[in-house]
Parts: sequence; C-alpha cells; structure tokens
Amino acid sequence: MTRVLVVEDTVTSAVHVCQILEEMGLEVKHVPDGEQALLEMNRWQPDIVLLDIMLPGMDGIDVARHIRQAEQGTESWTPIIFLTAKTDGEDLERAIESGGDDYLIKPPVPAALRAKLRAMQRIAQMRGNLLVLKDELDRANQELLQLSAQDGLTGIANRRMFDTKLRDEWQRAIRDGSSVSLVLLDVDHFKHYNDEFGHQAGDECLRQVARVLASAGRRPGDIAARYGGEEFALILPNTAVEGAMVVASAVCDAVRQLGIAHASAATYETVTVSIGVSSMLPVPGDEARWQDLIQQADSCLYTAKQEGRDRVKRFVKHLGDDLNRPL
Repeated sequence: MTRVLVVEDTVTSAVHVCQILEEMGLEVKHVPDGEQALLEMNRWQPDIVLLDIMLPGMDGIDVARHIRQAEQGTESWTPIIFLTAKTDGEDLERAIESGGDDYLIKPPVPAALRAKLRAMQRIAQMRGNLLVLKDELDRANQELLQLSAQDGLTGIANRRMFDTKLRDEWQRAIRDGSSVSLVLLDVDHFKHYNDEFGHQAGDECLRQVARVLASAGRRPGDIAARYGGEEFALILPNTAVEGAMVVASAVCDAVRQLGIAHASAATYETVTVSIGVSSMLPVPGDEARWQDLIQQADSCLYTAKQEGRDRVKRFVKHLGDDLNRPL
C-alpha cells in the first residue's frame, strides 16, 4: 500500500486532505511541522509527501531541501507535492527549486488531488521499474566483463586480462619499489598428446594444468592465465625470484603428480611442464618495459625445454645488474 505523509499545521486542511487520501485506499500519516516530518521520513519512509509551504519553525521549503539532501548519492526519490494557499509565482518557483515535484492550491479540489497522487504513483512505479532494469543491466555487464576476461576452456584469466594485469602490476611495482615475478609454463610434448588421445582429452589435460596453476597463486593479487595454446602464466606481484622459484617448482611437481599418462609412456611417462621464471625490480623510467619480463621468462622457458623439459629455469634482474642470462 502506498504511504503518504501529510505535513500540514492547519487541522481543517489536514483532515480534508487525509480523508480524500484514505478514500483512495492509501495509508496516511499526518504531522503538523517540519521537524516531525523529517523524523517520519527516516522512521516511516513514506512513498509520497504532501507538504505545506507555510509551517511553524522549519518551513516546507527547508523540509524539501533536507529530504533531497538525504537522498543525494542514493537511488531513493520521494515525490513531493506542495500544498499552498499562496499563488505567488516566486514562492512556487522556490518550492519547486527546493526539490518539490508539483503543487496544489489549498484547499485542494478532490479530483485534482487524486489525479496528482495517481500521476506521482505512476512516475514512482516507472522509476522503480527503471531501477530494476538498471540493476539487471549492471549484473549483465558484470557477467560480460567477467566472460571477456576469462578463458573459455579453463576458466582462468585469458591473454587479454593477463596483459592488463601485468601492466598494472608492473606500474604498481615501480610506485612501491617492489619486485614483480612471472611464471611462464608450457605443457611438454602436448602435440603428441593431442595426436594420440584427441582434442577432448587434450582440453581436459589443459583444464587440469590450469587448476594446478590457479591453486598455486594463493594471494588475491596472484593471477593465473592461459597465455595461448598449451602455454600458461602466473603473475606474482611483490615477489622476489626466490619466492617465485618455490611456486614454480611446486607447480612443476604438482603437474607431474597428476599422473596424466602421456601418448608415448615409454618416452614421456606422464604429462609434465617446462617453466621459465623471471623476476625484475623496475624503477621509474621503466614504465613501458613490462614486456621485458615476458621476454626473459620466455627465454628461460626455452632453455628449460632445451635442457630436457620437466624443469624450472629462472632469470633475475635488479637495478644496475648486467645479468642477461637464465640461471
């Protein structure tokens, strides 16, 4: 039921208005001054306010201003219809500027009062419907945003999100004076696996590797991503090379322990991964060099494969270092 707060200090006018509203089937509450009106706005939370301009103490214009100030920054909106015995255009203009939506000359004609109340109910209903639609659109947009950042096969971050997050963490590392590490891994002999077991089995293999990688990133800022094909990445903010190596070695062991039989068990036994780890301490002036971290991790990954796969190789660079080779 629609709640209507009548703010009117003249008893005869208040009785007249309340009777019309009650005959419309509305829930009505009457208060004689502005202070009580503001109390009931918080306590009773009316749907519509009928507000006399001339009130003892705080006048109706000040009441309307207080109501609108309280609604700022929220999605709340309470229709305000002013009641006035004045027909002065300047007073009516001030009333509307203070936050009023309409006005009626006292004593209000019953048909006019009913029409304006119904109009405000329709406007409030349409506004409510728009807010519901807005919430639904916001949820849909959030879902689309999440999907646009997610790899469809594995459910972890996709390459687009990886690039965005790595840039962000690189800039943060420059501001904080901290290291940032990258773990880049590749599933060993994955083409052979796909050729033997088919793409569905290959997809499931990638999903299992992705789960291992996602569980390895334990902090909120750690980002596991599918880098492309059978390549994966793990961004480790505020992490030096020693910590990154611990994580990478754990990932390498965990994939091996999955025990996924490979296509040629005599040669490969189970699915394994090769991992390259890079760790850098960027400084002001390095803002555009975040891709260096990828290049060094990729170089270490290549070395890991060249040396026999199923292993981790690392690269570390600090300010002033000339080191440019994997360890």
